[in-house]
Amino acid sequence: MSYETAIALGADYIEPDLVSTKDHVLVARHENEISGTTDVAAHPEFADRRATKTVDGVQITGWFTEDFTLAELRTLRAKERIPALRPDNTAFDGLPLIPTFEEVIQLAQQHDVGVYPETKHPSYFDAAGLSLEEPLLDTLARYGWNRKNDPVFIQSFETGNLRELRKKTRLPLIQLINATGAPYDWAAAGDPRNYDTMVTRDGLRDVATYADGVGVDTRRVVPVAADGTTLAPTTLVSDAHRRGLKVHVWTIRNENSQLPADYRLGDPNSPAYPRAMGNVAGWLGRLLDLDIDGMFCDDSSLGRAVLADRAQG
Repeated sequence: MSYETAIALGADYIEPDLVSTKDHVLVARHENEISGTTDVAAHPEFADRRATKTVDGVQITGWFTEDFTLAELRTLRAKERIPALRPDNTAFDGLPLIPTFEEVIQLAQQHDVGVYPETKHPSYFDAAGLSLEEPLLDTLARYGWNRKNDPVFIQSFETGNLRELRKKTRLPLIQLINATGAPYDWAAAGDPRNYDTMVTRDGLRDVATYADGVGVDTRRVVPVAADGTTLAPTTLVSDAHRRGLKVHVWTIRNENSQLPADYRLGDPNSPAYPRAMGNVAGWLGRLLDLDIDGMFCDDSSLGRAVLADRAQG
C-alpha cells in the first residue's frame, strides 16, 4: 500500500528493506523483528515463537521473520510502525500483507519505477544460513534486472556483503553511512574504523573500489548543533563526487520532530507540534543546493514538487 502511494505521488524508486523467512524467501520489513510492524502478538498460535536474540550486538525480544515460513507470515497483517507520530496511518492497520521482494519488483515494473533494496543485517542472516545476497540477485535477474544501467540500487550499512556483491553483479551498489557508529561487520571483527573514517577522503577512496555511491544521513551533509539547528555544510558531497561516487541522502520526513530545528513550523507548545508539517520544501532545497544526486523522501510528492519548481525556475 505504501509503495503504491509513493509511486502515485511521483517516486522514481521504491525502497524495500529486505529480510529472510525461514524458507529463505526475501520479504520487505523494516526489521526482522516484526512485533512493531505486524499484528503477530495478537496471534496465539505463534505465542511460542517469541524469542530473545542478539542482532548486530543488540539483544532484542520479539518475533523474527527467520522463524516463520512465508505461508505463516501471510497470515499476519501489517500495522503502522510509529503510531504516536503518524496516528492517521493506523486507519490502515490490519489491511496490508507482508510483501515479498518479488512482488515489490512486479509492482515497480508495472509502474515503470526502479527498486532500491536494502539488505538488513547481512552478517546476522549469513550466520543463520539465510544469506540475503544470492536470492536478491537471483530475483532481480529473473525480472531482467542485472545490468549496470538498470533501475536498481542495492544498499547496505555493512561493507563485506557489498564487496562480495561487487564480484557478482554490475548493478549499482550504495554504501550506507550512518551519522554515528560503525558498520557491524567492522565492529564484530574488532576493526577500529567507523563511519567517521568512511567519510574521510581516504575512506571515500576505499568505498569507490566496490561501490557506486554513498547513502548518507543528512547530518553527514548538513550537521546539526546540540539545539537541533543546522551548521555549515561539510565537504562530503564534493569529496565523494571527486571519487566518482553518487551521494543520496536520507530520510526527508514531513514532521517537525524529524526536521532540523530551523525548518520546523508552528507553536512548539502545541501537543500536535512534533507531528505537524514543517518547512520540508525549504529543507529539500538546501540539500539540493549542495549538489546531492538523490534523496529518500517519506512524501515523494513534496520531493517531486521541489524538483519540478527548480526545473522551471
